[in-house]
Amino acid sequence: MELNQSRTACSSRREFLERIAAGTLAAGTANRALAESVTSPNSQPKRPAFPATAETLIVLWMAGGMAHTETFDPKKYVPFEPGMKADDVLCTFPAIKTAVDGIEITKGFEKVASVLDRGTLIRSHVLGDLGTILHSRHQYHWHTGYEPPQNVAAPHLGAWIAHALGPKNPAIPAFIDIGQGYEGNGEAEELKAFQTGGCLGAEFNPFRVPDPRQAVNIVKPPAGMSLERFRRRYDTFRKMVVDGVAADGKPLSDSQRDALLRSVEQAHRLMDSNAAKAFDLSLEPKESFDTYNTCKFGLGCLLARRLVEEGARFIEVTTEYGPFLQWDTHDNGHTRLAKLKSEIDVPIAQLVLDLEQRGLLDHTLIVLASEFSRDCLLEGKPEKPVGNQVDQPAVLKELKHYGMHRHFTGASSVLMFGGGVKRGFLYGQTAPERPCTTIENPINVTDLHATMLHTLGIAPDYHVTVEQRPFYVTQDGRGIARMALFR
Repeated sequence: MELNQSRTACSSRREFLERIAAGTLAAGTANRALAESVTSPNSQPKRPAFPATAETLIVLWMAGGMAHTETFDPKKYVPFEPGMKADDVLCTFPAIKTAVDGIEITKGFEKVASVLDRGTLIRSHVLGDLGTILHSRHQYHWHTGYEPPQNVAAPHLGAWIAHALGPKNPAIPAFIDIGQGYEGNGEAEELKAFQTGGCLGAEFNPFRVPDPRQAVNIVKPPAGMSLERFRRRYDTFRKMVVDGVAADGKPLSDSQRDALLRSVEQAHRLMDSNAAKAFDLSLEPKESFDTYNTCKFGLGCLLARRLVEEGARFIEVTTEYGPFLQWDTHDNGHTRLAKLKSEIDVPIAQLVLDLEQRGLLDHTLIVLASEFSRDCLLEGKPEKPVGNQVDQPAVLKELKHYGMHRHFTGASSVLMFGGGVKRGFLYGQTAPERPCTTIENPINVTDLHATMLHTLGIAPDYHVTVEQRPFYVTQDGRGIARMALFR
C-alpha cells in the first residue's frame, strides 16, 4: 500500500539527529540554571516502588472536550425538533447496550460497546476549577497534573514515566506522542508548553510523530542517503558533543553534554534497529491496516499497537487539538460527534482486541480521556456560570444548534482497559438531570494520575529536587490511587 509522502516530515537521518539535538540544546541553553539545579535520587531508572500491573501506558486523548452525556454516560435521549427548548436537551444520541449487563453507552460506539467487558468505565472524573475554562489551561493541568501557571516547568506525565522507569526497549523512545501537529495551529505554543520534559530536561521530551501516515519518514532515510554516509555524520556529530561543543560552536555544560549525548545515541539506536520497522505502516497486513484506516487517529492507534509490540513505555495518541476542530464542538455538536464516533469507534476497539490477542493487554493500560466535558447551555460549573450564551439559543430552530457546545467541568468520562483494572466495571455516577454533575465517587486529575501511575509501580510522591525543593509526579505528592478500580 502507498502512504502519502510529506514535505514536512524528517527526510533524512541527519535531520532526525539534528532535530533531537537542537531540541535538547535549545531547552538546555534556555534553562541552564534550572536544569543544573535539578537533582533526584531517581536520576537512573529504578525498580518500581511496588509491584506493577502494567509495563506500558497508552493515553487516547480526545482533544477539545468530549461531552460525557453524548458518549459514555447517556441520559434521556431527546431527538431534534425545530422549536425545541435547549433546556430539554440532555442527550442527542440514544443509548445502546454493551457487553456488560447494566452498562449502556451512546449510539455510534457499537464496537467499543462490544469490548467494554474488558475494561472499566469511570463516569465521575471531575476537572479542576481553574478560573478560566480554556483548552490550553485544562490540557496543561491534565497532562502535567499541575494547574498553570507554575514557577517550575511541569513535565508531561509521559516524561515522568520515562524518567522513573526508562525505556522498556532501549531502541524505542520511552515517551512517544502521536497525532498532534503544530503547523497552522492557533494555539501551538500553548500546546508545546506542556508537551515537554519540563524540569526533568529535554532528554525526556516526547518523540513526536505528528502524522502516523508519515511515521516511516522519521526513521527512514531518503533515496541516496547511504548507511555509510549517515555513520560518518553521526560520528562527527557525536565527537562534537563529547568534546563539549554545540552545533553553533558554543561550549556545553557537563549536564548539557551528557543529556545531548544520550539523546543522540538513542536516535542512533532506533535508526539502526529492527524496531524502526514498527513505524512503517506499509508493513502491516492490508486487512489490518484497512480496519484502522478510518482517519489519522485510527492509524495512530495502529502505530501505537505496533510500538507496544516493540516495547514502548508510554504512548499518547491524540485526535489532535485545534481551535473549533474535532471535539471542540462549539457548533453543530450532534452532527460532528456522529462523524467523530464513526472515525474512532473501530480503531479503539481493535486496539483492545489486538493487544488481547497478542497477550499484551494485561500488561498495557489504555486510558481514554479529555480535558473537560460539555453541556448544551451551561458553561463551566453550574454554580459558577461564565460567558455569554449567544452562540447557543434557548430555542433550537436549526440542527446546527442541536448538541453539546459549552465547556463543562462538573463531570467527565474516562475509559480504562487492561493493565490490571477490573473488567466490565462501572465506577462513579452523575445526576440524571441537568447539569449532570458527579454525585458519587468523584475522582480528580491528581488521583486519576496516581491510579494510572500505580499500575506502573510509580509512587505518587516520586519526585526530583528543583532549586532545593521537591517537585512531585502528582501535585505535592498527594495523589491517592483508587484501589477499587483494580482486580
